[in-house]
Amino acid sequence: MMRFLTSLLLGLTILTAPVYAQSGPLRLELDQGIIEPLPFAVPNFVPDGPAAAQYANDISRVVAADLTGTGLFREISSDAFISRVSSFDAPVQFADWKAINADALVTGAVNVSGNRLTVRFRVWDVFSGQELGNGLQFAGTTEGWRRMAHKVADQVYSRITGEGGYFDSRVAFVSESGPKDQRLKRLAIMDYDGANVQYLTDSAAIVLAPRFSPSGDRLLYTSYETGQPRIYVLDVDRVKRTELQTQEGTMSFSPRFSPDGRSIVYSLIQGGNTDLWKMDLASGRSVRLTNTTAIETAPSYSPDGSQIVFESDRSGTPQLYIMPANGGEATRISFGQGRYGTPVWSPRGDLIAFTKQNKGRFHIGVMRTDGSEERLLTSSFLDEGPTWSPNGRVIMFTRETQGASGRATLYSVDISGRNLRPVRTPDGGSDPSWGPLQN
Repeated sequence: MMRFLTSLLLGLTILTAPVYAQSGPLRLELDQGIIEPLPFAVPNFVPDGPAAAQYANDISRVVAADLTGTGLFREISSDAFISRVSSFDAPVQFADWKAINADALVTGAVNVSGNRLTVRFRVWDVFSGQELGNGLQFAGTTEGWRRMAHKVADQVYSRITGEGGYFDSRVAFVSESGPKDQRLKRLAIMDYDGANVQYLTDSAAIVLAPRFSPSGDRLLYTSYETGQPRIYVLDVDRVKRTELQTQEGTMSFSPRFSPDGRSIVYSLIQGGNTDLWKMDLASGRSVRLTNTTAIETAPSYSPDGSQIVFESDRSGTPQLYIMPANGGEATRISFGQGRYGTPVWSPRGDLIAFTKQNKGRFHIGVMRTDGSEERLLTSSFLDEGPTWSPNGRVIMFTRETQGASGRATLYSVDISGRNLRPVRTPDGGSDPSWGPLQN
């Protein structure tokens, strides 16, 4: 167990909660992330009958890809295997897995009956010869096999790291196609890894900034179909939308749900002035939260709903401020060089992600909620618009390349600043919003 936990801890960063070994407290505090991925093995899950063979292979591959994609795990190739798992209930030959230096082993079985699919799995600590937690099973339709694979991976990830998982989640984004000067934009939704893309709007009007509700069943977004920015709320399952009515002669944009999903905070332009407003969704009643001559936008609630972080140029350049959720005195939290924007509160409540522009470069960064410990995670021609994974471990954002043929692409990065990787989408992608774990 000690070897297992030590290897794991080398893959975690200073921002991870302390982990304790069973033999006594073990705590490792790091100034920087030291990434030495934990080696694991996922033999193909055992098919219970010929109908399950392809699903067993595909599910085990998605589980392995989910874990490897975190940057915290390294899959051992099946070419190195000494043991072959031919029965889910057979004893594990731990010596064979130790010989190839696997720290963790995931075994599973898949059964298919008609359109019903069941997945059973276990997670093993190879060097202690013990199971981590108890075996579980998930059941659903064959059509939902990828979701069940993500659920298995979430359980494996959580049992090994002690953190919640994030694989069984979806991302809303703006799908972009066409040349840069005639870009067509559609609202879309996909699995966190880019699979199962579904388009929610056509490309007749520009759409911006989709934002998931806390329950993941609704999306807020801004559309220019009337010629002016207006806010809409869309039922994801029924793909039915409603325009949120704001004051006549105003423009509204940059909306975000409150943590309880009952209200939204947004920016409203009235008489050439941009302030933050809050709307109760049941009554449609709005109240003003800020009243300055500055441009104030990009609001985001703290997880407990008590505060809002937002972007304002009241100091002369765009900076980040925090104020009570019902309005009141705002406190500036960004003091580094450059311009700050698009702040988003971490679901853990301890960090705020942001976009920073400085010396001709754009960055995605994080800071503590009081503005301390600012760290820049990325740097490029244009990085912007961070969104958090459900467990607060990973940030997804938009990266755009320069020039007339420049293209927007979704990227993700660990909060350590490591494991920067593109997120596949059929066309270009921008404005990601990472939804919660699905039920």
